[in-house]
Amino acid sequence: MTDLLITGGLVADGTGSPLRRADIAVSDGRITGVGTVAGPAARVIDATDRVVCPGFIDLHSHSDLALLGNPAAHSKIRQGVTTEVVGNCGLGAAPLIADVDRAALRAAIAFIDVDPGLRWTWQGFADYLDVLARARPSVNVVTLVAHLPLRAGVVGFADRPATPAELSRMCGHLAEALDAGAAGLSTGLVYAPLCYAAEDELTALARVVAAHDRIFAWHVRDYGDDLLESVRQALRVARSSGCRVQISHLAAVGRRNWGKVAAALTMIDEARAGGARVTADVYPYLAGSANLSQLLPAWAHAGGGSAMTARLADPAVRQRIRREWADAFWSWDDIMVGSVPESGDREAAGRTIAELTAERGQSGDDVVMDLVAAYGNAVSMVAFGRSEDDLRTALRHPAVAIGSDGFALDPDGVGGEGVPHPRSYGCYPRLLARYAGSSELTLEDAVHKSSGLPAELYGLTDRGVLRPGAAADLVVLDPGTIGDRATFTDPHRFPAGIEVVMVNGALAVTGGTHTSARTGMVLRAHGQIGARP
Repeated sequence: MTDLLITGGLVADGTGSPLRRADIAVSDGRITGVGTVAGPAARVIDATDRVVCPGFIDLHSHSDLALLGNPAAHSKIRQGVTTEVVGNCGLGAAPLIADVDRAALRAAIAFIDVDPGLRWTWQGFADYLDVLARARPSVNVVTLVAHLPLRAGVVGFADRPATPAELSRMCGHLAEALDAGAAGLSTGLVYAPLCYAAEDELTALARVVAAHDRIFAWHVRDYGDDLLESVRQALRVARSSGCRVQISHLAAVGRRNWGKVAAALTMIDEARAGGARVTADVYPYLAGSANLSQLLPAWAHAGGGSAMTARLADPAVRQRIRREWADAFWSWDDIMVGSVPESGDREAAGRTIAELTAERGQSGDDVVMDLVAAYGNAVSMVAFGRSEDDLRTALRHPAVAIGSDGFALDPDGVGGEGVPHPRSYGCYPRLLARYAGSSELTLEDAVHKSSGLPAELYGLTDRGVLRPGAAADLVVLDPGTIGDRATFTDPHRFPAGIEVVMVNGALAVTGGTHTSARTGMVLRAHGQIGARP
């Protein structure tokens, strides 16, 4: 007898093929039939007037630590995400190399450390994967090796290039993590100490990734005035190393830079035509989010978080920063404080720097520097100033996939504080409601960019497409009510229209409610599934 039969739905199978009416049979965690399926079933779900599609594969997630504190993954599973790729933007907590200053590392990645009370009990990358598997998350997890713990553990937090010996050590630790099952490497070249990495370091690491036929995800050096040169650097490394490259959250920030996304995509097309394996990802919002300290110039971060906050006590340092900000591509109306530590300035959360400036009688420069001086990298921002045309240009491109850049949050638990970016709750429903179904992006295209394409990029051969033999990760949604409810001022809200979510054959969401099922798996590179302890 079939375990589950979904009948009468319109199937968007993840390949981009046109919708077709079909039944889907599931047994033993796998799809056993797609089409006209006969025979009895232990459970039947009537999907008439609904769309059935693969579970969404969030290829740009920061749930590395969030899933340990919130394994139910409420904000992700309830928007249809069944697999998360963590370790993006160079931010991660593994491997913990023996010489690393753990407190300094934790301060450096405070943006993704949504549960400061969580104990870090692992050391090597394989240890981290075991801890993640024991947490039994509701979603499957694919892991990237983050550049920041590699560099911090070998070079430290100084503003200098790695020596040849240090670079050799980093490459060795990277190879070890890839052998343990990591799907690739990520970097974040705006974050200290990664902003001090020279191109030869990036190329050497890319060659290790290429030798393992994995992927290198890039948060490039700049998304503002120097976006195009930053993309050129990633493309140079792709060509010289032969490495597959993913440009993370491609966008142009600041009104004077609008239109550069089209130019960046043209550069990517030219590289692809020349044989480079390059793709990109985006999320369907006109604002990003990061630690507020990212606005500081690179030199201000040298030495780590403690050195940065101490430096901000020097009036001469502050004056130097003011001079460098005088021609910034952002305005203080564009920068909103997201989250601050529990014991911090909670009234700042959800307010723009311009609003705080008016209320507190300070300059915007001083408001920002005061917040960073008080809370270091632990205070986040939501940064506006992007173009709708740029976003739509990226969404239309066939080599662009969807990634939320968000977290697995629990509005009543881990990550439920503050005013984080709403993408953690609404990325995929927003895509389907606001952008899919038009001539520029069909619903089938939107599903492909959220499932089949990410699966292809990460070598997940048994996910992302609804076909017999594939893992039973799937979503049933109502195309008439699908939509995000999370907003920039009220982000902790689950979406509408996601009725059923299944992970590895188990119902994780029914009737829009989490069942408490936690059947996700840690997926090793190229679709090899790591067994849960």
